[in-house]
Amino acid sequence: MIKISELSAVYKQKLKTADEAVKAIQSGDRVHYGLFNGLVVHLDKALAKRAGELKDVKICTTIWAYPGPPAILEADPDAKSFKYLSTHFSVTDRRMNKEGRCWFIPVQFRENPKYWAETVGDIDVAMLQVAPMDAYGNFNLGPQIAEYWGIFSKAKKIIVEVNEKMPVVQGIQTFVNIDRIDTIVEGPGVDMPIITGKGASDIDKAIGALVVERIGSGSTLQLGVGGLPNYIGSLIAHSDIGDLSVHSEMLVDAYMHLYNAGKITGNKNLDKGRMVYTFAQGTQELYDFVNNNPLCCAAPVDYVNALEVIAANDKVVSINSCLQVDLWGQVNSESAGWQHIGGTGGQLDFVMGAFKSPGGQSFLCTPSTRKNKDGSLESLITPRLPEGSIVTVPRAATHFVVTEYGIANLKGMSTWERAERLIGVAHPDFREGLIKEAERMGIWKNTSKIPL
Repeated sequence: MIKISELSAVYKQKLKTADEAVKAIQSGDRVHYGLFNGLVVHLDKALAKRAGELKDVKICTTIWAYPGPPAILEADPDAKSFKYLSTHFSVTDRRMNKEGRCWFIPVQFRENPKYWAETVGDIDVAMLQVAPMDAYGNFNLGPQIAEYWGIFSKAKKIIVEVNEKMPVVQGIQTFVNIDRIDTIVEGPGVDMPIITGKGASDIDKAIGALVVERIGSGSTLQLGVGGLPNYIGSLIAHSDIGDLSVHSEMLVDAYMHLYNAGKITGNKNLDKGRMVYTFAQGTQELYDFVNNNPLCCAAPVDYVNALEVIAANDKVVSINSCLQVDLWGQVNSESAGWQHIGGTGGQLDFVMGAFKSPGGQSFLCTPSTRKNKDGSLESLITPRLPEGSIVTVPRAATHFVVTEYGIANLKGMSTWERAERLIGVAHPDFREGLIKEAERMGIWKNTSKIPL
């Protein structure tokens, strides 16, 4: 460990420009770009200048959330210099994937630290944004801890991009010391990505109302991203539900609003009084809320998403969106046909962890239909998942499936009971066809039909 009296001199010794720092990257290297709000920006632009010079550099990351695509992709449209890989997809990643310039890495989020530390091989260079160094030589990692320490354990070189606008968070393993860092880069402060999602639709509101009826006081909440979770948060804020706790892979604005409404006490079994999360994304108001806030506890994902940790809290309620559910109870939350939409994330982690929790419940929510480009309706309760679909949650793990027509509890149900319950929450226009398909698939006999 470097002496405090020597910190200033060591800092100056390690300080380089972004252009100088990226000279450490060679053809064929594996480079990590950081996570969520901590993705590098100035270093990305510097590396983009080397397009054409380098070949087959693998760039690994999780969710490009900043405006516009990474500079390396703009500079290298044919992906000859840079292969861009992501363990989860943003809108930008999805578009780049469709153009053949971004590839997906399937993972279970809770396993990511082990994935980087033990199974991928060396990371030649890890680059990430951090908050300015404190008086003890520590750089706070900001509101995204996730798998950073797995990455650090295999990185041959660590380059940090100091961002004066990065929130400083409290929690577990939230900083890296200067003695582990090879190069420091400074640049103009970069605003945190603002993630708001779409507002809640009428269908979201119907689904949200059904879910909130099942939530009791004393629950521990895990909410996903988007209009539906934020709407559910607003419903709870205006309900008589109280004494809530937070244990969630993602911290979103809904939790801040619930806390401000006096709904969150943190009276849970583990980490009492603290909102536990592994990354936070939302509005600037949320980033201001987590900044140096002891109520909020950022922690590694192999702790936050561990099934036994989730289950150690009572009455865990997990609420997430999905894209399709088939009559077996298999859930697709990642693709539409061949088109990749998003990653697995921690959905399966919390579906399984919530069910293991005493009194726990997990809700997978989807509209009953979607409108196609030609204006026709397509049922999202399907006999079988279409070709190209990804099974995010296997049928044995699925608990509650929710549409605007109701809630289907699949746990402990036989295959024909599952089909009946799922057809019961499908759009009425599709129920007869689903029954015929269930019969053709041998899921049930005629005598077990539900009345329409």
